[in-house]
Amino acid sequence: MPTQAVAVPAADRRRRTTMTVVLGLLLVAALFAAGAVGGLKAVGGEDGGHASPVSSAPPTGQARAGAGEQPTVPGWRTVTNPRTGVVFDVPPEWGRKPASWASYVVEDGDPEEKPLVGFSAPAVLKEKWCVSDVDVDGSSDETWLAAAGSRTERGARTPQEAARDNASLWVYGGYAQPDRAKVTEGAAEPYTTASGIRGSVATASSAGVEPEGKCDTDGTATTFAFKNDKGDIVSWTFTGAKGVDEEVPDATVRKILSTVRLAGG
Repeated sequence: MPTQAVAVPAADRRRRTTMTVVLGLLLVAALFAAGAVGGLKAVGGEDGGHASPVSSAPPTGQARAGAGEQPTVPGWRTVTNPRTGVVFDVPPEWGRKPASWASYVVEDGDPEEKPLVGFSAPAVLKEKWCVSDVDVDGSSDETWLAAAGSRTERGARTPQEAARDNASLWVYGGYAQPDRAKVTEGAAEPYTTASGIRGSVATASSAGVEPEGKCDTDGTATTFAFKNDKGDIVSWTFTGAKGVDEEVPDATVRKILSTVRLAGG
């Protein structure tokens, strides 16, 4: 969903995009508390709140997510986030982004583009699922169908709180803005992954979003939050378009969720 709908000259829009790259690096570094984060272009204001690459190649010396871990589902691919230690598997058609990537959503009209919520080292399904030129500046804006990633929770008091807040914020920020009333939140429930990790899972979804462009849809999110071996709260989230022909089935989301584990067993 757009962060702001203002009529500005094309040159100003290009300048703002450049600024967004710089702001994105600083904000994501703060968001994930993991030092400098490179290789992304934050386009929350133009393409539904997702992050897209400046370059498809990771910085020198940075491994792609999934290195060193084997999938627990035959034929699937493994995604590893070295910042959170969270590992999960995705179907083979999902693309895995480098560990230096992050994706986040911002509040409409926020001049600082402070992330509402985000995750890093994501896996993305159909990165160019919908292409449009929302701001009519002659450049295409790409929206993915779905994505999943993980993060460390710095402010959450409990896994239940982290699960509820993350799912709700992804749906609100990525799909339902500016109407929070269109977001339905589910209660956090106990959940245990196939590897034996116990935590809380919560879902959220939107209904009745009025599209302003061809890529606008309702959305859904599922978040699983738990404490790692150090007692820190970490989370995994799936978020994607809802009510479209290619919507990811809940059974697939749950199967991906079941593979969530910590690196190294």
